[in-house]
Amino acid sequence: MSRTEDGVKTVPLTREVYDYLVAQAEPPTPVQRELVERTRALGGPARMQVSHEQAVLLTLLARLTGARRIVEAGTFTGYSTLALAAGLSPGGTVIACDVSEEWTAIAREAWKAAGVEDRVDLRIAPALETLAALPAEPVIDLVFLDADKPGYRAYWEQLVPRVRPGGLLLADNVLYGGEAARADAEGNALAIREFNAHVRADDRVESVLLPIADGLTLARKR
Repeated sequence: MSRTEDGVKTVPLTREVYDYLVAQAEPPTPVQRELVERTRALGGPARMQVSHEQAVLLTLLARLTGARRIVEAGTFTGYSTLALAAGLSPGGTVIACDVSEEWTAIAREAWKAAGVEDRVDLRIAPALETLAALPAEPVIDLVFLDADKPGYRAYWEQLVPRVRPGGLLLADNVLYGGEAARADAEGNALAIREFNAHVRADDRVESVLLPIADGLTLARKR
């Protein structure tokens, strides 16, 4: 364990430590392994897939909240959706928002293979349109944001009023490779930095930014 003179307490995440960390999570299922391989074959876009330990956390959080209504903005090839669907309470649904028929076709195959296809309501349209059309009542149990970074703040504003008290909002990539911590951040990193400031100032929620994968914000609706 490392503690600096100013009191920062952390463990350097070497490859050895990371492999040990992942080994402490539930291992991926055969369907998850296949989905990772299919996504990896896409090349560069594969970096958008959530890490396995993050997926395990999503399943746990869905179960801990007893979630029946989940909204996901940004589905890609469906690894996070699969994790959320696995944690749903009986009769629950994940509304999955994406704009790519190509990538979500891979997702659909994985959901079917895992036996959760009937728990996913995939909506192919700009996420902001889908979110704005949701009922206004605060009945959503859990939200996961992992779409275009400049859109995060608009998605947040559509979703916070629709989340029930005690419900959770999660946002991925909130460190953006560490670039969001820089005062001179640009592009997507700047959008994330501004989103993080917006969340921190939002008195409708209590939140924390966790250093898991590329950074994950966990916020509870008051």
